[in-house]
Amino acid sequence: MTTSSPSAPVFPIGTQEPAYELTGPVNTDPAGAFSAIPAEDLAHWQRARAFVQNELLGVIAGHWERAEYPLHLVRRMGELDLLRDGLDVRGLPPMSPLAAGLITMEISRGDGSMGTVIAVQGGLAMRSISYCGSAAQKERWLEPLARGTEFGAFALTEPAHGSDSVGLETTATPVDGGFLLNGEKKWIGNGSIGGVAVVWARGSDGKVQGFLVPQDSPGYSATTIEGKTSLRAIWQAHIRLEDVFVPTENQLPGATSFKDASRVLLATRLGVAWAAVGHATACYETAVQYAAQRRQFGRPLAASQIIQERLARMQSGLATIQLMVLQMTRLDQDGNLLPEQASLAKYTCTRTARAIAANARDLLGGNGILVQNRVARHMADLEGLHTYEGTETIQALIIGRSITGISAFA
Repeated sequence: MTTSSPSAPVFPIGTQEPAYELTGPVNTDPAGAFSAIPAEDLAHWQRARAFVQNELLGVIAGHWERAEYPLHLVRRMGELDLLRDGLDVRGLPPMSPLAAGLITMEISRGDGSMGTVIAVQGGLAMRSISYCGSAAQKERWLEPLARGTEFGAFALTEPAHGSDSVGLETTATPVDGGFLLNGEKKWIGNGSIGGVAVVWARGSDGKVQGFLVPQDSPGYSATTIEGKTSLRAIWQAHIRLEDVFVPTENQLPGATSFKDASRVLLATRLGVAWAAVGHATACYETAVQYAAQRRQFGRPLAASQIIQERLARMQSGLATIQLMVLQMTRLDQDGNLLPEQASLAKYTCTRTARAIAANARDLLGGNGILVQNRVARHMADLEGLHTYEGTETIQALIIGRSITGISAFA
C-alpha cells in the first residue's frame, strides 16, 4: 500500500496576500535638492547607502523587535568610516558637514537606532574629546572610536535633570591624584556596553567639568534601560557613580563650564535634523511602494485620489525638510550657522517627519503596525529623536527668543 504526500492546501483566488517589496528604488528627491552633491561627499553617501541596502535592512527589524543591540553592525560602520560625524581624525580622509549629514540621513533611513549610534559615538563622545580633550586624549581615543574598535558614551542627563541639564548634581571632588565622582546619569547611550564615558560633573568651585571615565572603573555601575518603545536597537543606561576615582590626566582640560557641554550639543543639533529627514524618507518610500502593490476594490491603492493626495502631502513635507537641512548645512560649512537656526532645523524636521510617518502608517492600514513593514519602527523611533538633544519645547523657546528678543526660559 502506498500513500501519497498531502498536497498543499488550495486557497481561493484573492485570499492570499502578496509579499510586499518595500525597500526598492523610489524617487525621494522631488525638488532635485541632491542633484549637485560634490563627488567627495557623494562617495561618503554612496558608501552608507550600500551598507544600508546590503547589510542593514535585511536584519535590523529583528534586532529592533527583540531589543538587541547589534554591536557587530556598529563595528562594521566603523570599518566603513560612518561613525565620526564629520570630525577630523588622523588617518581618515576629510569629511565635510554635508557628507556627515548625508551619512546620518542614510543610516537613519535604514534604522533610527543605528543613526543614533552616530549621534552618540561621533556627535557627542568623540566631539567632546575633539573639542575639549588634550593632545594625549585625542591620540588615545579618537581613532579607535571612529573605527568602532572602542565605544563611547556622553553622560550629561540625570534622572532629575533633562531639559535643565545645566542644573546637574553629579559632583567631582578633588583628591590626591585626581577626582572622586558621585551621582547618577540617565538615558546614556552606550553607557552600559563597555568603553569610555564622557561624564559631566560639578567641581568644588561649582563649575561643570568633563571627565573620561572607563566603564570598568570601580564604583561605576550601569543598568540598561528596558521597556523602550523607541530606538530599541541601541541601549541607553541608568548610571550610578559611587566614589569613582578619575585620575587627573582623565579630566578634559577644555571642559571647564557648562558652555563647553552646550557647544558639543549645539554642534549635534543639525545632525538630528538630518536624521529626521532619513526617517521621513524611509516612511515616504515605503508608502509609495505599498500604494503601488496593495490592491483594494479591484485596483491598486495608488489609483485612488485620496491616496495620491496623501502621497503628495508626504512628498511636499519631505522636499521641504531636505531643502532646509541643505541650506543650514551650507551655513554651517561657512561658519555662519546660528544656534536658533540649528534649533529651527531640528524643530521643523522632527515635526514634519512625524507627520509624514503618521500619514504613511495610516496609508498602510493594518499592515502599517507591523515591524517588518518599516513604517511603525520609524514612527516609534522618531519619538525618541523628537525628544533628545532638546525637546520641541526647548527648541521653540530658543526660536522664540530670537524672534522677540525676550527669554521665556524659567
